[in-house]
Amino acid sequence: MPSIVPIPDSPIREDSSGVIKFTNCLLVKNNALVPQDLWISSATGKILNGQEILYSYRTAPEQIVDLGGRILSPGLIDTQLNGAYGFDFSVILEDRDCGASAYAKGVSRVNRSLVATGVTSYLPTLTSQLPSVYQTALPFLGPSGTTRDATLGSESLGAHCEGPFLSPTKNGIHNTSVLRTPDDSISSLESCYGAPNLLSPSPISLITLAPELPGALSCIPSLTSHGIRVSIGHSEATYEEAKCAVKAGCSMITHLFNAMRPLHHRNPGIFGLLGTPSSSITKPYFGIIADGIHLHPTSIKIAWNAHPDGLVLVTDAMRLAGMPDGTYEWTNGSKIIKQGPLLTLEENGKIAGSSIQLVDCVSNFLNWTGSTVPEALRAVTETPARMLGLEGVKGCLDEGADADLCVLDLKENEDGEKRFVVDEVWKFGVRVFERGPEA
Repeated sequence: MPSIVPIPDSPIREDSSGVIKFTNCLLVKNNALVPQDLWISSATGKILNGQEILYSYRTAPEQIVDLGGRILSPGLIDTQLNGAYGFDFSVILEDRDCGASAYAKGVSRVNRSLVATGVTSYLPTLTSQLPSVYQTALPFLGPSGTTRDATLGSESLGAHCEGPFLSPTKNGIHNTSVLRTPDDSISSLESCYGAPNLLSPSPISLITLAPELPGALSCIPSLTSHGIRVSIGHSEATYEEAKCAVKAGCSMITHLFNAMRPLHHRNPGIFGLLGTPSSSITKPYFGIIADGIHLHPTSIKIAWNAHPDGLVLVTDAMRLAGMPDGTYEWTNGSKIIKQGPLLTLEENGKIAGSSIQLVDCVSNFLNWTGSTVPEALRAVTETPARMLGLEGVKGCLDEGADADLCVLDLKENEDGEKRFVVDEVWKFGVRVFERGPEA
C-alpha cells in the first residue's frame, strides 16, 4: 500500500517570487484534457496567468514541476462528509469545556488527514441531533474564510445540516426521537440551530429538509435569503411537492434515490425533478453516492443522463472511513458494523452511510457510466463549486481561482477498469501531500 510522505513546512522567503510552473501535464478544462502548463503562486495561493507573468512581468518561475504526463485537476470537493478517521462531526462530549476542546482537535485531525485523499474542500455534515449539539458544533464548522494556511489541510466550505427536519418514515439511520417539524416558522429553525447561526455570514452552507413537513416550504425563502442553500432529502415528497420546494428555493437533492419516495410510473417523486423542462423550474443539483452499495450503477447512469450538469458525487462517509473493519459504537446508542466500504446498523442491517474515499467514487462513476475523464472529475470539482456559488474560486483552473490542485495518475487493469490514484495534493499553492514509493 502506498505510504504517505508528509511535506515539511516551507515558509516563503522574503525575496521569493513564489511562482511555480507545472509542465508536462494534462489540465482538466471544460470537457477535455489539455496538454498545457499551469502557473500558480505559493505567495497568494492563486492560479496565475502564465503568459502575463512571463512576458509582461518578465518573471521566471521559481520552481518548475514536471508531472510526467499526469492529470492536473482542481482539488476535489465533498459536500457530504459526516466524519472520518474516528471522528464524528455530530458527537460532542458532555463536558462543554472539554467537549469543545476535543471537538476542535477532532476537526483538525480530519482536515489534516482528509487532504491526502485529494479532497481540498468539503462540507462537514451534521446528522439529526438535539439543538445543543448543533449550537456547540456549528461555530467550529463554518467556512475557513480568510484563514489560508495550507498546513491546516482540507478546508471547510461551511456546515451541511442534514436534519433534523426530516420525514420520520424516511429517516434512514437518523434517530426518529430527535426529528422535528418547522411548524410554519423560521423561529423553530432558530431554536434548533441557534439564531446567530442562521444570520449572514452563517457557518451553515446547506440544510437538508423534507419539504412536505408542515411549515417547511415557508422556511425555505428565509434560509436562502441568508445565503443558506436548501436541499431536499429524507423525504416522502411527491413530484408536485418537490417541484413546489424547488420553486420556493431548494437547489439540491441529498443522496438521490436514498431515503426518499421511490420512482413510480404515475408519480416520479423527487427523481422526477431531473426530467422537468428547464422552462418550468431550474433543475436542482443532486448528490450521488457511487460506492456500489447505496445505488446500482445503472441507476447512477440514468440519473446522470437525465441531468448531467447537476450530478455531484459525494461520499456520505462516516467516522469509520479510514478505520479497520469491526463493530463500532455510534450515536444514540446504536452500533455500526464496518465491512470494507459497507456500513450497516447492527440492529436492523440498514445501510449506515459509507466509508469510501471520494476519488474512488470518481473511479466508479467513470467505469459505470462511460463518461469521459473530465466529465467524471467535474462531478467533484466544477459542479459542487457551482452549486455552492463558488465558481471561479474553487473547482476550476481559471486565473484567479484558489490553487487547490490534485495530481492524478489514471491506471487501467487487464479488464479495462480504470482507477484514479492521488499522487500529489496542493493547497493554496503549497504541496501538502506526495505519495511515497509503493511498499
